[in-house]
Amino acid sequence: QVQLVESGGGLVQPGGSLRLSCVVSGRIFSSYVMGWYRQAPGKQRELVATVTSGGMSNYADSVKGRFTISRDYAKNMMYLQMDSLKPEDTAIYYCHINSAGLLYWGQGTQVTVSS
Repeated sequence: QVQLVESGGGLVQPGGSLRLSCVVSGRIFSSYVMGWYRQAPGKQRELVATVTSGGMSNYADSVKGRFTISRDYAKNMMYLQMDSLKPEDTAIYYCHINSAGLLYWGQGTQVTVSS
């Protein structure tokens, strides 16, 4: 059974930074896509960034140039470095993996950007 656990959320002022972490446990296939999604109150869940098993990354236009997704293969970790945060980045952030068509989600971590 694959499990994803996020951490690193919190309250930050506009312009600040946070780094989210996601630890992956369990067996995943060698071909996968991992990513971060977020859901703000009253809105649908949306893609933030993804990274493939081959190392290709993709970002939502709203976070390009501000967020960076990365992986530590040795530690089975995935990260989302978030810089220049804006109030509209406030949401619950979820870790996600698509492993050969099998989908897994973490429980989410709250990010609040406010002065």
